[in-house]
Amino acid sequence: MIGSNLRHRRLQRKALLAWSLAVGCWVSPVRAQVETSALDAPMFYQLLIGEMELSAGRAGNAFQIVLDAARRQGSADLYRRAIDIALQAREGEHALTAAKAWRKALPESVEALRYLAQILVAFDRPGEMPEPLSAWLALTPSAERANLIAALPRLLQRAPDRKLSLAVLETALKPYLNQPETRTVSRVSLGRMMLAAGQADEALRLTIQAAADDAASPGPALLALDMPAFEAQAERIVIAYLSRPDADLGVRLAYVRVLTQSQRFADAITQLALITAQRPEVPEPWLTLGALHVELRHHREADAALQRYVQLAAAAGDAPVSAAEDEAESDGAPPAKRDLTQAWLLLAQTAELRGDLKASEAWLAKIDNSQRALDVQARRATLLARQGKLTQARELIQSTPERSPDDARAKVLAEAHMLREVKRWREAAEVLQAASIKFPTDVDLAYEWAMVEEKRERFADMERLLRRVIELKPDHPHAHNALGYSLADRRQRLPEARDLIRRALEISPGDPFITDSLGWVEFRLGNREEALRLLRQAYQSRPDTEIGVHLGEVLWASGQRDEARRVWLEARGRDANNEVLRETLARLKVGL
Repeated sequence: MIGSNLRHRRLQRKALLAWSLAVGCWVSPVRAQVETSALDAPMFYQLLIGEMELSAGRAGNAFQIVLDAARRQGSADLYRRAIDIALQAREGEHALTAAKAWRKALPESVEALRYLAQILVAFDRPGEMPEPLSAWLALTPSAERANLIAALPRLLQRAPDRKLSLAVLETALKPYLNQPETRTVSRVSLGRMMLAAGQADEALRLTIQAAADDAASPGPALLALDMPAFEAQAERIVIAYLSRPDADLGVRLAYVRVLTQSQRFADAITQLALITAQRPEVPEPWLTLGALHVELRHHREADAALQRYVQLAAAAGDAPVSAAEDEAESDGAPPAKRDLTQAWLLLAQTAELRGDLKASEAWLAKIDNSQRALDVQARRATLLARQGKLTQARELIQSTPERSPDDARAKVLAEAHMLREVKRWREAAEVLQAASIKFPTDVDLAYEWAMVEEKRERFADMERLLRRVIELKPDHPHAHNALGYSLADRRQRLPEARDLIRRALEISPGDPFITDSLGWVEFRLGNREEALRLLRQAYQSRPDTEIGVHLGEVLWASGQRDEARRVWLEARGRDANNEVLRETLARLKVGL
């Protein structure tokens, strides 16, 4: 009996809360004046019964009761409550019924239209969208309309039929395409929806129009950055916008991200140099700049950028973080310390590459981040292996605790990578072969194993493994490229090699390493002009040592020996011990 009374009181409180929401009042201990509640006895008991039905698991009855109350009172809060009940019960039709009733009862309610549009999209009813979407736009205050237009593609892209969603958006935005305050944002939104619908050419056309109409708007440039393969016309829009003195920093950062993803590291570094000059107090660009210099083996520049990042991040350590950042943090580490982990790892790597193993260990000793334990131990293991302490190095990785099921796989990759770093090819192959039994469909392990077998000159095994990767993942660009390059380098099946590399470039357009491979196979085929064009393009995008070696050899064979020596000298400055460089210079009998 006591339990029943407690349950009854809880239901009473739920009903009172629902009613307080419905009439828009809040009961506080002290009030300046008494307000008469619109809650009469029948309505109170109707809400109470609705909550009792919901608590008893009869969501359909609860929905009907609350919806009836909403209709009787014309309350937005009760309509919202009815929709919540329907959605919790996964009753899409009920939710749609309540949203339509809300729209009918309160035709000027922007919120009702927003709910209706979201429900129509969520339950794949885009065909019913044009009228409520148009009304939503029309009722939205003019000062807020541009923001709504910009947000609509994110909403509509949730629907499976992107082409139908595009048609809906085209209809809704038609009145705003020629209004000065909404013209640019409307074209950008339509362009985003066209991209989602697979109409990249039309999206580019609209982007060009929008950029021409409003050169100061960042919207067209941001849309251009999302174009597939980031083609030349789209990049011109971005470059033109960034040439403006008032260009938004966010667009330049987004450009850096795209350049980095395309492995155009030299271009990304140029943009980051501009960012750090304009905003030297912002830490994050310094970290990215340092990471790119590490990748290109620019040790001095990497050290300078990373040390600057550490100084700025440490100085900002007491700055407040957002609630989202605070909630996302799972290991309890302060934000500055968490951010510094990546910088310390990079500084350790830079010290290791220049042969200062003591400094590398000093940087690693600063890290106390359990989530990056494997990264730290793998780097320490490499330091041990470089000192000839291979058994200790392997034990260090193997003894690292596994925090998740994926950690076992990550440890295998870390151990194999460490063994490759010190050219212990047989041991690396054994590790990967054993792992393949446990993870027979893991393409990353198979690819790593193939690369080890290539170093062992077991080319049949390498090809078998790469064919397996392509079978498991047909859009794996590196497997196509690795097989094609290996064939080209050994002067075998050159037409097939070119087809494989071209396929890799289709999957990963603009990748400088794949472009380098294509240049190399063209050279093997005797097409020196095309080889030079491709290799220059690859080297300009990413001045990597081995790309430079290939470019130098083609220049040498073409009689451009002074330029070849210059390129080789640059390559030697980055990595004097590179095996490909040393072998090439010895084979061609070139002294630098």
